[in-house]
This record gives sequence, C-alpha cells and structure tokens, in this order.
Amino acid sequence: MQPEIRPFTPTDAEAGAWCHLLSWREAYAGLAPDDLLLERTSDIARRIERWSTPLGAGRTRWIALNPDPGAPIEDQVAGFVGIGPGRDEDSPVPFELEAIYTRRAFWKTGLGGRLLEVGVGERAAYLWVFEGNERALGFYRRHGFVPDGATHHDDYFDLGEIRLVRS
Repeated sequence: MQPEIRPFTPTDAEAGAWCHLLSWREAYAGLAPDDLLLERTSDIARRIERWSTPLGAGRTRWIALNPDPGAPIEDQVAGFVGIGPGRDEDSPVPFELEAIYTRRAFWKTGLGGRLLEVGVGERAAYLWVFEGNERALGFYRRHGFVPDGATHHDDYFDLGEIRLVRS
C-alpha cells in the first residue's frame, strides 16, 4: 500500500519532526561526521518547535503518511516535501524546493517522485544538495535538475552544497 500524501497540518508537527530528524540520520550517514550528525539529529523538542512554527508567505509542506496504522509516532510520516519562493538573493528561478525526504524504508518505492510531483510538478525550481550525496544527486538528475555552478558551505552539517536547477 502506498503512503497517502496530504498537506501538512499543525497536528502533524511531532510526527513530521521525527521524520525530519530520522531522515537526516539515514540520508547523511557517511556524509556528515558521525558525532555531528548525532548531535544535529537528537533535539526532537527543538525540531517539533520548528515544525510547529508557521512556514511563512508562499511556503507550503506536504507529508506522506506511513500506511501502517500501528506505526509509532516516529514512523508515522514516511516523507515530506517543502516548497516556496526562492530564498537566495541570486535565485536562478523564482521557486525553491526547500526540502524533500523519505525514510529509508520508503527509498526506491517511488515515494520521492510522488512528493516531488505534488510539491513542484512541472515548474521550474532550484534546490541545494550536499556534495557527495550521490543517491540524492541521481534522484534530482532523473527529474531534470542540473548544477548551475553555485556552491556554498552548510555550517549546520559542515558540508559543501551545490545548487541544482530545473528550468
């Protein structure tokens, strides 16, 4: 059974926060230093607070619900996508894919593509991805995103990022 994708509501904050932190652990294992990754993904209260805070003008988020009705709170959200107006001063297109994650149990099931379709559709968009995150880079390439040459350093995970754009 496929996860249902629906708009995020404030009642989803705790389950969404767990998905966010656990997705980071799964996706960035081997990329970010282990001790830093553990530190950055251990404060569930802070992440719930961030998920409880209104997103702001033009920004939206959808979640994918785990189809297992007995899943514990930390597994109730199988993935999410967040989109909004470009936040970069030099935005190459007006629309940004701010975040898209699926839990490891849902990798290679098509859920990431479904979330991308719901959040972005066929619109031109850009995103930032960690250098060396080959799984994510492959996903974005398959969906038409290419590097535009912009890079920066993400201090939170101490990793370099590259910007990808789909026109």
